[in-house]
Amino acid sequence: MKHDGTYFICKPFFLMVFVLVGGWLIFPPTTLAQPFYKGAKLCEECHEAEAKIWEKTKHFTSFRTVHREPKDDSKPSPKKILAAVGGQKRMKRNETCYLCHYTLEQKDAGSKPAAKSGTSCESCHGASSDWLEIHDNYGGKTIKRDQEAADHKAKRIADSTAAGLIWPSMQYEVAENCMTCHGLAHPDLKADDLAKMLGAGHPINPDFELVKYSQGSVRHRYYPPDIKTNAEMAPKDLAQIFVIGQAAALVSATGAMSKSDEAKYKEAQNKRAENAKAVLKNIPEAADLLASPSRENALKLSKAIDGKDLTSIVGSKLPAKSDYK
Repeated sequence: MKHDGTYFICKPFFLMVFVLVGGWLIFPPTTLAQPFYKGAKLCEECHEAEAKIWEKTKHFTSFRTVHREPKDDSKPSPKKILAAVGGQKRMKRNETCYLCHYTLEQKDAGSKPAAKSGTSCESCHGASSDWLEIHDNYGGKTIKRDQEAADHKAKRIADSTAAGLIWPSMQYEVAENCMTCHGLAHPDLKADDLAKMLGAGHPINPDFELVKYSQGSVRHRYYPPDIKTNAEMAPKDLAQIFVIGQAAALVSATGAMSKSDEAKYKEAQNKRAENAKAVLKNIPEAADLLASPSRENALKLSKAIDGKDLTSIVGSKLPAKSDYK
């Protein structure tokens, strides 16, 4: 989750570099492995309250339900979609399905990935193999003074971020991870498979909106000074992530439009882009992004609006709490 924002497939690979120096052939053994998922259980050890919320979401429960055939014929049939895309006949092993529906966990870089849960912590916050140990290092008894603790915390945050951890404060990066799957825009989804999936009834929701889907059942905001309360966002903060979500949707849809010529797919991506433009045209800081919908310009927008109150511009467009998912 990227990162271009997405760590969904974790296949280790190895590179041997051969260098000829002064007539000697040197073989420095360099192992380059992509980050991999270590699993939500390791997150639960410290983030117990967040884990309990996750266990009540569709992200969690879908692990046992998404592959089942619906009783209602109007709903998509997993069997039909699997048959259309081909490959493994079990969703948990099908390389098209597990990109978004499951978390493939590994004990170490050399072990075989296996689907152990649905969409989980690392799906949003990045595969943890490179950052978990850094993130868990609070210094212990070696830190004796307040300044040492502050310095250690700053370094822990900086180092774990550099290693791939996506913190909740990194709102654009979190948003683009959501758009990867909710916009059917995963970079590893093949164009042919997209057409087959949609033809077999796989849904696509061009109206996916970040506030509606992030502040409902999946909300887990336990921050000081009250770390026991799952805090709701203030209107000012909701307005900010609403705009950031539109920026992420525009970049995602623009990149996905050329992915497939399938009519339903292109129509949905065009609607995602138009929905986003309708909001962003009212945001002065979004001018560069609208002119060139790139990740770089979206990050610039995110930084430019940080701390600003945009409720006078987009407050009326925010979803009602009753519509939260």
